[in-house]
Amino acid sequence: MARSTVEVVLEYEVLAPSHFCFNIEAAQRPGQTLLSERLAVSSGVSVHGFRDALEGNRFIRFEAPVGPLMVNYQASLVLEAPPVPDDLPQVPVHQIPDDVLRYLLPTRFCESDVLSTVAQQLFGHLAPGMARVRAVEQWLRQSLTYLPGSTGPMTTARDVFLQRTGVCRDFAHLGITLCRALNVPARLVVGYAWFAEPPQDFHAMFEAWLGGRWVLFDPTGMAEPGRLVRIGTGSDAKDVAFSTIYGAVRMTRMEIFVDEGDRDTQLRVQAELLAEDA
Repeated sequence: MARSTVEVVLEYEVLAPSHFCFNIEAAQRPGQTLLSERLAVSSGVSVHGFRDALEGNRFIRFEAPVGPLMVNYQASLVLEAPPVPDDLPQVPVHQIPDDVLRYLLPTRFCESDVLSTVAQQLFGHLAPGMARVRAVEQWLRQSLTYLPGSTGPMTTARDVFLQRTGVCRDFAHLGITLCRALNVPARLVVGYAWFAEPPQDFHAMFEAWLGGRWVLFDPTGMAEPGRLVRIGTGSDAKDVAFSTIYGAVRMTRMEIFVDEGDRDTQLRVQAELLAEDA
């Protein structure tokens, strides 16, 4: 069991009347108990919230006038991650539940049909189950270079496989793609995670369906899956973008803080040193 407090501050300059949709609120789901939360948006903005019926992702949306806009979200949670056995089996396709079957399909950013042969060449010789997905995770960690700015919002898993660089979302997309190509349902999970090195940011991992349950993996090795404060779950990044904006907007500030007790002191000291060096 772990306790975590998260905060995100987003500021924009709205250049023309624009519509915003944010996915920044902590998900309400088993293993993640929300103790308290607070959402503040610039005065004069009428906020509408809704919840995705399939995955429970929470969204807020609103129309913003020209001028400065600020969005601030804070939450305190208790996280409980059950132990993950090392011998979880792969579930045969005919036994995969109806609501999980969709996570076997190729999607816009996860072209599992295109990379099917690659997946078989790399991992087809391994016994199905947890060990093979761990092998996928380890291959990603060893074969890809984490390089901010090396990819963009349109980068797909195939692109990442060819160029061998990316950020957390790219690592996760390729992990999802390889799992699906091996007939293991997989999906993208995004949230808030504590990092030893600043700056803090939103973080992406992938989840695989093994032994009749979802198991979370972080192929970057940057964060502990059991301590991720989950925001959104989806087939790929198009389902879980932290912001979707319709209009002319310029972001002027984004800051994310994650407090895990004594870790918070270290985090804020590092952030202050980074600001002094900038």
